[in-house]
Amino acid sequence: MDPSKSKSDAWRSPLHTSGSVTPQSGRTPDASSVKSDPWRSPLYTSGSVARQPARPLDSGARIDASRSPLRTSGSVAVQQPRAQDAPVKAELWRGPLHTPDTIAELGIRQSILEDLMLKILYISSPLSLRELADRTRLSFGVMNELLRRMRSEQLCEVRGMTGNIPQIAITSQGRSRASELMSMNQYTGPAPVSLEHYIQQVREQSVRHLAVHPPDVERAFAHLVLDATVLEQLGTALNSGASVFLYGPSGTGKSTVATALAQVLSDDRVWVPHAVEIEGQIICVYDAQTHKPVYDPVSQSGDARWILCHRPTVLVGGELTSEMLELQFHPISKIYTAPVQMKANNGILIIDDFGRQRIRPEELLNRWVVPLDRRIDFLTLSGGRKVEIPFDPCVVFATNLDPASLVDEAFLRRIQTKIELGTVTEEQFHAIFRAVCGTCGLECKGETINELIHVIRKEMREPLRPCHPRDLVNQVCWRAQYKETVPCLDRDALLNAVNSYFVRPTKGSAEPTD
Repeated sequence: MDPSKSKSDAWRSPLHTSGSVTPQSGRTPDASSVKSDPWRSPLYTSGSVARQPARPLDSGARIDASRSPLRTSGSVAVQQPRAQDAPVKAELWRGPLHTPDTIAELGIRQSILEDLMLKILYISSPLSLRELADRTRLSFGVMNELLRRMRSEQLCEVRGMTGNIPQIAITSQGRSRASELMSMNQYTGPAPVSLEHYIQQVREQSVRHLAVHPPDVERAFAHLVLDATVLEQLGTALNSGASVFLYGPSGTGKSTVATALAQVLSDDRVWVPHAVEIEGQIICVYDAQTHKPVYDPVSQSGDARWILCHRPTVLVGGELTSEMLELQFHPISKIYTAPVQMKANNGILIIDDFGRQRIRPEELLNRWVVPLDRRIDFLTLSGGRKVEIPFDPCVVFATNLDPASLVDEAFLRRIQTKIELGTVTEEQFHAIFRAVCGTCGLECKGETINELIHVIRKEMREPLRPCHPRDLVNQVCWRAQYKETVPCLDRDALLNAVNSYFVRPTKGSAEPTD
């Protein structure tokens, strides 16, 4: 055989049908080209798997590089690969901005990808190679590797070409195999990421790395009337990345403040995976109701198994149950859904009306004693296997109950910041009332507001709460709508609103103090 011909035919196309299943060695790049280009951008997608220097964090989060927060070990049990799987080399993974062009760079077993591809073909065969790549969020390089292997095992076949793109169909042998796979797991979404890569990415974009400054807080709370001391406490809490406890009487704006905290982080971006694979089990992480994608050129490139999103905000109230804190296993599809704290990783988790959930406060606190302290959580798979994952949301507890009656001293110690939100002064009440009127396009004189303050305090014997202006203006607008008139904030309209909104005190009730 001519040596030159043998050398030129050392590598064949993925569509080559010789039947050989011997893995082909990668082509060695010219030494001179490597020397002249020692490092490439994370957006480089040539398929080269040469080890790259550590890449800078490019998730879009504002990071304070001068700090080095304590981290947990994050040790995870090593998965034993199947005999036919190549060993996974974690060091090849270069983050979501890099497009993996080989199976080795994905960090998960080849059999997982083959099973996923076979189930998709089982449901929608035939599909073009481009359609398969779109559904699995994998590159053409990876799809070609999978196709070569699956064709050699006669699980799929090529049925024609559309332009230069082959049309892939499942064979009878592949259909039989896919039917067995569907009975074990019906997941047919984007290819999952490995648990190891998920842990690494969550830690890189941790809320504890945030650097929040006064302009960020003032921008997010510009629509609220708050003391400078409270704003400083909120900014300090976000810089810590630790939990926050908001407490105070009903109607003092705890829920509103908790929600506005998320706006401080609205410019930050994090990578969220569609799903995570653990020992062949699939956990769906991305939730369209929770995660808000960022559409820009960065999000359109790189590893499509990850979605660039704003830092998530998860709000739960009285509907919270103990089951929502664990992996949700669907018995029919045999797929897991991530719990609320995992969906809120790298963002904010708000527990509103804490103490009024369907789960008892002691049960919730006992469940989260270790996560709040060590920043790790343990989830249980259906077979009883415990899995360690990062616990990285900034948890905000909001309650109008007495904190001492809800939690013990040991738990309060794990909540680093406690902020009391109380009643407002007359000056603050005026400012809030003017802001509400400006939002509704109404006008109200200062004398009318002073008379309203007198009625609330003296006749209704209620303290001034931040919610009163909004609620009373709503009463006026609803009444005007009913009577088909233009709303007007005069004395009579506000007195009617007061009579509808407040419960008149009984004789002997003490006058409240602000």
